[in-house]
Amino acid sequence: MKTKELDAAYVAHTYNRFPVEIVSGHGSLVTDDAGREYIDMGAGIAVNIFGMNDEAWKAAVKAQLDKCQHTSNLYYTAPCAQLAELLCQKTGMKKVFFSNSGAEANECAIKAARKYAQDKKGKEYSTVVTLLNSFHGRTLTTLAATGQAHYHEDFTPLTPGFVYAAANDLESVKKLVAENKVAGILFEAVQGEGGVIPLEKAFVQGLAQLCAEEDILLMADEVQIGNGRSGALYGYMNFGVQPDIVSTAKGLGGGLPLGATLLGEKVQNVFAPGDHGSTFGGNPVCCAGAVNVLNRLDDALLQSVREKSAWIVGALSGAPGVEDVTGMGLMLGIKTVKPAADVVAACREGGVLVLTAKDKVRLLPALNIPMDVLKKAVAVIAAACR
Repeated sequence: MKTKELDAAYVAHTYNRFPVEIVSGHGSLVTDDAGREYIDMGAGIAVNIFGMNDEAWKAAVKAQLDKCQHTSNLYYTAPCAQLAELLCQKTGMKKVFFSNSGAEANECAIKAARKYAQDKKGKEYSTVVTLLNSFHGRTLTTLAATGQAHYHEDFTPLTPGFVYAAANDLESVKKLVAENKVAGILFEAVQGEGGVIPLEKAFVQGLAQLCAEEDILLMADEVQIGNGRSGALYGYMNFGVQPDIVSTAKGLGGGLPLGATLLGEKVQNVFAPGDHGSTFGGNPVCCAGAVNVLNRLDDALLQSVREKSAWIVGALSGAPGVEDVTGMGLMLGIKTVKPAADVVAACREGGVLVLTAKDKVRLLPALNIPMDVLKKAVAVIAAACR
């Protein structure tokens, strides 16, 4: 049986896959089983931060594989400790909990917020405010945190304790804070699965002020927009705020599963031994890859992300068949006159792989995509939109 037949026979049908089997790649170019080459503008949904087969990342991962591939969290490993130090140094946060995914990172963030609030104010302070149109994961608790009713269908009852405010409407948030015993407010700098919609700076700064006044924890979900994709190291940094908790994953591992929950000063000691854990969290191979990633997210690369973003927005805004371009950095959404699925299919025929987010075409290329390759891809995208 060929791969597609094996997949249909044995893999749970939770994905509507595109009719492409990727077998290899280098940088922003990937090759399918028929030998056709594509420009990859999705990067594994923001995971392959330096594209496919990145030599420096591979060297870091292989070097660790030659030492040990895994040990439990009963023992120390250098990559785990080094990665935690890097994350704290680059963000001003104090401690890090490692897990395997964005959903798990958000689970940890929610647990930390509830434990902090209940220890300090009482057990009734457990509600978490999130935003309508948000997406925070697919576990029962992170589904409950997700402010989209569509994702809740068929899985009720979800974890209680979540209420949803309107994005970019501070009064909506204040009303929920007044009506509930709130432990934390969880936000995405750019609502990715919700349609690549950035929050407004004044709104995020208003959230930070409200949290400071009410001793509520400000929590930034940086799973997709984090790790350089916004043009800053983390998306919240574009707004001039300092969260109490930051969750991240996807690009952090560069292609290996890794989540991280960064704990600020208020919550750095909220967990005691036994309060939380993860068998694979802090895996030395994943952490070695992430150390390599973080060390390369320097000012020059972040500047190039901003420049590439501005170029894409300029090239596509007002182009025939394009209604709007939204997002931040190299996380962009294109509202097209044609159905997004038709544009995606046309791009694929033209040798470019793009994604969707609701009714938009979504772009999440590798941060180091060469400019000549990017221009070729955008030309195909523009033609597909006409």
